[in-house]
Amino acid sequence: MIPTHLGFEEVMAPMSWQEARDEALRCYYCYDAPCMSHCPTGINVPEFIRHIAEGHLQGAARVIFDDNILGSTCARICPTEVLCEGACVRTKDSRAVSIGRLQRVATDYAMNQGFPVLPAKSVKVHANVGIVGSGPAALAAAAELRRYGCEVMIYEAREQAGGLDTYGIVEFREPLAVSQWEVQQVQALGVQFHYGINVGRDVSWEEVKSRHDVLIIAVGLGPVPALGIPGEELRGVYNALELIALTKMGDYEAIDLGSRVVVIGAGNTAVDAATCAKRLGATEVTILYRRGEEAMPAYAYEYEFAKHEGVNYKWWTVVTAILGDNRVKGVHCKQSALAPSDVPGRSLRHQPLVIKENSDFEMPCDSVIIATGQSRFSSPWLALGIQQENHVPTVNPLTFETSVSRVYAIGDCLAPQEATVVSAVQQGKQAAQDIVKRYAKEGNV
Repeated sequence: MIPTHLGFEEVMAPMSWQEARDEALRCYYCYDAPCMSHCPTGINVPEFIRHIAEGHLQGAARVIFDDNILGSTCARICPTEVLCEGACVRTKDSRAVSIGRLQRVATDYAMNQGFPVLPAKSVKVHANVGIVGSGPAALAAAAELRRYGCEVMIYEAREQAGGLDTYGIVEFREPLAVSQWEVQQVQALGVQFHYGINVGRDVSWEEVKSRHDVLIIAVGLGPVPALGIPGEELRGVYNALELIALTKMGDYEAIDLGSRVVVIGAGNTAVDAATCAKRLGATEVTILYRRGEEAMPAYAYEYEFAKHEGVNYKWWTVVTAILGDNRVKGVHCKQSALAPSDVPGRSLRHQPLVIKENSDFEMPCDSVIIATGQSRFSSPWLALGIQQENHVPTVNPLTFETSVSRVYAIGDCLAPQEATVVSAVQQGKQAAQDIVKRYAKEGNV
């Protein structure tokens, strides 16, 4: 039984069949459709929508999965308003076609009725590829390589595959069952998964590299870094990602937030953690951010969702200590402001800050959730001699091959803050296609 007043059921209800058909008929089926060029994976949007309008949902699902093996996840969490729907020509005379929700109609049908048979690739190559990590980029690369006939082995440190989709997306946006189903489809293509293997600890990077013709590194990002302030060790302090993972796994007994919760950070993960706290029964949830509303990293729709859920925001606030003896009792804060900047054009998010004098204040709370970004891994790049800058490997932007031949890096380990699942999927496809081209060119067909 979930101790919540709102529940963790999916927030967005699926379209009914009649709604989907009516919405599909609104599409102009553009020949040179801008929605396709604004989808990083290039899904043939008009074609799959036409299939829905004609009542051919299995065909619609085949079109989607042919370009994006994680089409079910992307139907739920893609920022469609800035991608496909943002480019829809119907915005000029009405409103955008609800492409994301239509994609969900088709992919949900596939989940319930069976995964469609995808078109066979015309070229078959023989390469043995190892992939470290099993998040969206890794799954996309693995599926694409298998469709070309490559042998693919994935090494995953955790108990389940899926990375962010399995552990990091709140249940009411994407149920765990969706991520698990997508992993099963990749597995059904013949990809081998090895769980509980932490490369770099259980086996060396050199050893894994030596086992395969090609190595793809898709390790994502590391844990939320410590703030370095007093009180972080107190009971009631949570790492946002760990909290979300506990809710995804249904481990509610391990969560004790109390009624007043403070979230430090204002990105999409902070919104997810804050709304989780509300759904777990907290009555007062406040996001504290050291900058103003204009510099907030969260998407606009995430911000609106948080406010709709009753989450409060407090801007220009820096937490300098977490208060309490054994359990969190509050936070000590100071007010911040933008410092004068001599760098023209610098974004609000990157301008230096100053702390206002005599601006100290305290906020009582029962729990603190830290959502201030994630650390980066450096061990793969150091172990394999890969060129890097600030723990981000240097890659060919078209192929994602690193400075070490036949070693690729994809996914969040490369990402700027605005990284998305759909862009990770495309990176995986591009890396896979470069590997296929290389081995086809070398005659290993």
